Amino acid sequence: MSGPDPGEAADPPHWLGHRDRLKQRFREQGGDALPDYELLELLLFRSVPRRDVKPIAKDLIKRFGSFAEVLGASRERLLEVKGVGEQVATDLQLVAAGARRMAKGAVAQRRTLGSWAAVIDYCRTAMAFAEREEFRVLYLDKRNGLIGDEVLGRGTVDHTPVYPREVLRRALELGATAIVLVHNHPSGDPSPSQADVKMTRDIVALAKGMGVEVHDHIIVGRNGHASLRGMALM
Repeated sequence: MSGPDPGEAADPPHWLGHRDRLKQRFREQGGDALPDYELLELLLFRSVPRRDVKPIAKDLIKRFGSFAEVLGASRERLLEVKGVGEQVATDLQLVAAGARRMAKGAVAQRRTLGSWAAVIDYCRTAMAFAEREEFRVLYLDKRNGLIGDEVLGRGTVDHTPVYPREVLRRALELGATAIVLVHNHPSGDPSPSQADVKMTRDIVALAKGMGVEVHDHIIVGRNGHASLRGMALM
Protein backbone atom coordinates (compact mmCIF):
# COMPACT_ATOMS: atom_id res chain seq x y z
CA MET A 1 0.00 0.00 0.00
CA SER A 2 1.47 3.36 -0.99
CA GLY A 3 1.66 6.19 1.52
CA PRO A 4 0.65 9.82 1.01
CA ASP A 5 2.42 11.72 -1.71
CA PRO A 6 5.14 13.73 0.10
CA GLY A 7 4.57 16.51 -2.36
CA GLU A 8 0.89 16.80 -1.49
CA ALA A 9 0.08 19.58 1.01
CA ALA A 10 -1.68 18.51 4.22
CA ASP A 11 -5.12 19.93 4.92
CA PRO A 12 -4.90 23.07 7.07
CA PRO A 13 -6.25 22.83 10.64
CA HIS A 14 -10.02 23.36 10.79
CA TRP A 15 -9.64 26.30 13.18
CA LEU A 16 -7.74 28.42 10.67
CA GLY A 17 -10.86 28.89 8.56
CA HIS A 18 -12.91 29.59 11.69
CA ARG A 19 -10.46 32.32 12.69
CA ASP A 20 -10.69 34.00 9.31
CA ARG A 21 -14.49 33.89 9.33
CA LEU A 22 -14.71 35.28 12.86
CA LYS A 23 -12.32 38.12 12.08
CA GLN A 24 -14.37 38.96 9.00
CA ARG A 25 -17.60 39.05 11.04
CA PHE A 26 -15.93 41.37 13.52
CA ARG A 27 -14.76 43.70 10.74
CA GLU A 28 -18.19 43.78 9.12
CA GLN A 29 -20.50 43.77 12.15
CA GLY A 30 -18.41 44.97 15.09
CA GLY A 31 -17.93 43.50 18.53
CA ASP A 32 -21.52 44.08 19.67
CA ALA A 33 -22.71 41.45 17.17
CA LEU A 34 -20.58 38.72 18.76
CA PRO A 35 -21.42 36.68 21.85
CA ASP A 36 -19.00 36.90 24.76
CA TYR A 37 -17.11 33.70 23.96
CA GLU A 38 -16.44 34.74 20.35
CA LEU A 39 -15.17 38.17 21.39
CA LEU A 40 -12.91 36.35 23.83
CA GLU A 41 -11.75 34.05 21.03
CA LEU A 42 -10.60 37.08 19.05
CA LEU A 43 -8.39 38.12 21.95
CA LEU A 44 -7.04 34.62 22.40
CA PHE A 45 -6.05 34.33 18.72
CA ARG A 46 -3.06 36.56 19.42
CA SER A 47 -2.10 34.82 22.66
CA VAL A 48 -2.43 31.28 21.26
CA PRO A 49 -1.55 31.45 17.54
CA ARG A 50 -1.40 27.70 16.78
CA ARG A 51 -4.34 26.13 18.53
CA ASP A 52 -8.13 26.03 18.54
CA VAL A 53 -9.05 28.52 21.26
CA LYS A 54 -12.83 28.11 21.21
CA PRO A 55 -12.77 25.53 24.05
CA ILE A 56 -10.60 27.84 26.16
CA ALA A 57 -12.93 30.78 25.54
CA LYS A 58 -16.01 28.75 26.44
CA ASP A 59 -14.36 27.36 29.58
CA LEU A 60 -13.44 30.90 30.69
CA ILE A 61 -17.00 32.14 30.20
CA LYS A 62 -18.39 29.07 31.99
CA ARG A 63 -16.02 29.60 34.92
CA PHE A 64 -16.45 33.36 35.38
CA GLY A 65 -19.83 34.12 33.81
CA SER A 66 -19.19 36.83 31.21
CA PHE A 67 -16.57 38.59 29.11
CA ALA A 68 -16.31 41.40 31.65
CA GLU A 69 -15.89 38.98 34.54
CA VAL A 70 -13.12 37.12 32.70
CA LEU A 71 -11.24 40.42 32.34
CA GLY A 72 -11.87 41.17 36.01
CA ALA A 73 -10.55 37.81 37.22
CA SER A 74 -7.26 37.57 39.06
CA ARG A 75 -4.20 36.04 37.41
CA GLU A 76 -4.28 33.15 39.86
CA ARG A 77 -7.87 32.21 39.02
CA LEU A 78 -7.30 32.60 35.28
CA LEU A 79 -4.41 30.14 35.47
CA GLU A 80 -6.73 27.54 37.01
CA VAL A 81 -8.56 27.21 33.66
CA LYS A 82 -7.22 24.51 31.34
CA GLY A 83 -5.33 26.01 28.43
CA VAL A 84 -4.65 29.33 30.14
CA GLY A 85 -0.96 29.97 30.65
CA GLU A 86 1.04 33.00 31.67
CA GLN A 87 0.78 34.58 28.20
CA VAL A 88 -3.01 34.33 28.06
CA ALA A 89 -3.43 35.59 31.64
CA THR A 90 -1.09 38.53 30.99
CA ASP A 91 -2.82 39.48 27.73
CA LEU A 92 -6.29 39.36 29.33
CA GLN A 93 -5.16 41.54 32.21
CA LEU A 94 -3.52 43.94 29.75
CA VAL A 95 -6.86 44.37 27.95
CA ALA A 96 -8.57 44.95 31.30
CA ALA A 97 -5.99 47.58 32.23
CA GLY A 98 -6.51 49.27 28.87
CA ALA A 99 -10.27 49.39 29.41
CA ARG A 100 -9.79 50.99 32.83
CA ARG A 101 -7.36 53.54 31.39
CA MET A 102 -9.83 54.50 28.65
CA ALA A 103 -12.68 54.92 31.13
CA LYS A 104 -10.48 56.94 33.46
CA GLY A 105 -9.42 59.16 30.57
CA ALA A 106 -13.05 59.90 29.75
CA VAL A 107 -13.48 61.16 33.32
CA ALA A 108 -10.19 63.00 33.61
CA GLN A 109 -10.63 64.88 30.32
CA ARG A 110 -13.85 66.47 31.52
CA ARG A 111 -13.29 69.87 33.03
CA THR A 112 -15.97 69.08 35.59
CA LEU A 113 -17.86 66.05 36.74
CA GLY A 114 -21.21 67.61 35.95
CA SER A 115 -22.40 64.45 34.19
CA TRP A 116 -22.43 61.34 36.36
CA ALA A 117 -22.64 58.97 33.39
CA ALA A 118 -18.88 58.98 32.76
CA VAL A 119 -18.17 58.69 36.47
CA ILE A 120 -20.43 55.65 36.84
CA ASP A 121 -18.99 54.04 33.70
CA TYR A 122 -15.47 54.54 34.98
CA CYS A 123 -16.24 53.20 38.45
CA ARG A 124 -17.94 50.11 37.06
CA THR A 125 -15.11 49.45 34.60
CA ALA A 126 -12.50 49.88 37.31
CA MET A 127 -14.17 47.99 40.15
CA ALA A 128 -17.46 46.23 39.44
CA PHE A 129 -15.93 42.88 38.55
CA ALA A 130 -13.08 42.81 41.06
CA GLU A 131 -13.00 39.72 43.25
CA ARG A 132 -12.33 41.63 46.47
CA GLU A 133 -13.68 44.85 47.88
CA GLU A 134 -11.88 48.06 47.01
CA PHE A 135 -12.51 51.54 48.35
CA ARG A 136 -11.52 54.49 46.20
CA VAL A 137 -11.98 58.24 46.47
CA LEU A 138 -12.33 60.78 43.66
CA TYR A 139 -10.92 64.10 44.86
CA LEU A 140 -12.36 67.24 43.26
CA ASP A 141 -11.47 70.92 43.16
CA LYS A 142 -13.93 73.78 43.70
CA ARG A 143 -15.18 73.45 40.09
CA ASN A 144 -15.69 69.70 40.49
CA GLY A 145 -12.64 69.01 38.35
CA LEU A 146 -10.91 65.70 39.06
CA ILE A 147 -7.57 66.24 40.80
CA GLY A 148 -7.09 62.81 42.36
CA ASP A 149 -8.32 59.24 42.01
CA GLU A 150 -6.93 56.90 44.63
CA VAL A 151 -7.63 53.43 45.99
CA LEU A 152 -7.38 53.83 49.76
CA GLY A 153 -8.18 50.28 50.75
CA ARG A 154 -8.43 46.70 49.51
CA GLY A 155 -10.03 44.03 51.61
CA THR A 156 -11.78 40.68 51.50
CA VAL A 157 -14.75 39.50 49.47
CA ASP A 158 -17.13 41.41 51.74
CA HIS A 159 -15.18 43.95 53.77
CA THR A 160 -12.66 46.74 53.30
CA PRO A 161 -11.31 48.69 56.27
CA VAL A 162 -11.92 52.40 55.76
CA TYR A 163 -10.44 55.13 57.95
CA PRO A 164 -12.36 58.42 57.64
CA ARG A 165 -9.43 60.49 58.89
CA GLU A 166 -7.17 59.04 56.19
CA VAL A 167 -9.76 59.94 53.53
CA LEU A 168 -9.92 63.55 54.75
CA ARG A 169 -6.19 63.87 55.40
CA ARG A 170 -5.56 63.04 51.76
CA ALA A 171 -8.24 65.55 50.66
CA LEU A 172 -6.41 68.30 52.53
CA GLU A 173 -3.06 67.26 51.04
CA LEU A 174 -4.50 67.51 47.52
CA GLY A 175 -6.37 70.72 48.20
CA ALA A 176 -9.68 69.05 47.38
CA THR A 177 -12.92 70.78 48.31
CA ALA A 178 -15.19 67.84 47.49
CA ILE A 179 -14.96 64.07 47.23
CA VAL A 180 -16.87 61.13 45.79
CA LEU A 181 -16.62 57.84 47.68
CA VAL A 182 -16.75 54.62 45.66
CA HIS A 183 -16.54 50.96 46.54
CA ASN A 184 -17.57 47.66 45.03
CA HIS A 185 -19.57 44.66 46.17
CA PRO A 186 -18.04 41.47 44.68
CA SER A 187 -21.32 39.67 45.42
CA GLY A 188 -22.78 41.64 42.50
CA ASP A 189 -25.55 43.28 44.55
CA PRO A 190 -24.77 47.00 44.98
CA SER A 191 -27.32 47.51 47.78
CA PRO A 192 -25.69 49.40 50.68
CA SER A 193 -25.26 47.63 54.00
CA GLN A 194 -25.81 49.25 57.37
CA ALA A 195 -22.02 49.38 57.74
CA ASP A 196 -21.76 51.22 54.41
CA VAL A 197 -24.30 53.80 55.56
CA LYS A 198 -22.64 54.33 58.94
CA MET A 199 -19.18 54.70 57.42
CA THR A 200 -20.52 57.22 54.90
CA ARG A 201 -22.18 59.31 57.59
CA ASP A 202 -18.99 59.25 59.67
CA ILE A 203 -17.01 60.61 56.73
CA VAL A 204 -19.66 63.24 55.95
CA ALA A 205 -19.62 64.48 59.55
CA LEU A 206 -15.83 64.67 59.65
CA ALA A 207 -15.64 66.30 56.21
CA LYS A 208 -18.15 69.00 57.14
CA GLY A 209 -15.87 70.23 59.91
CA MET A 210 -12.99 70.46 57.45
CA GLY A 211 -14.87 72.30 54.73
CA VAL A 212 -14.96 69.33 52.35
CA GLU A 213 -18.22 68.27 50.73
CA VAL A 214 -19.04 64.62 50.13
CA HIS A 215 -20.99 64.59 46.88
CA ASP A 216 -21.95 60.92 46.95
CA HIS A 217 -21.02 57.39 47.90
CA ILE A 218 -21.42 55.10 44.89
CA ILE A 219 -21.47 51.32 45.27
CA VAL A 220 -20.89 49.28 42.12
CA GLY A 221 -21.42 45.61 41.35
CA ARG A 222 -21.86 43.44 38.31
CA ASN A 223 -25.63 43.88 38.70
CA GLY A 224 -25.59 47.68 38.63
CA HIS A 225 -24.83 50.53 41.00
CA ALA A 226 -26.35 52.34 43.96
CA SER A 227 -26.04 55.97 45.01
CA LEU A 228 -26.38 56.68 48.72
CA ARG A 229 -27.17 60.30 47.86
CA GLY A 230 -29.90 59.18 45.48
CA MET A 231 -31.29 56.85 48.15
CA ALA A 232 -31.32 59.69 50.74
CA LEU A 233 -29.00 57.73 53.01
CA MET A 234 -26.48 60.50 53.56
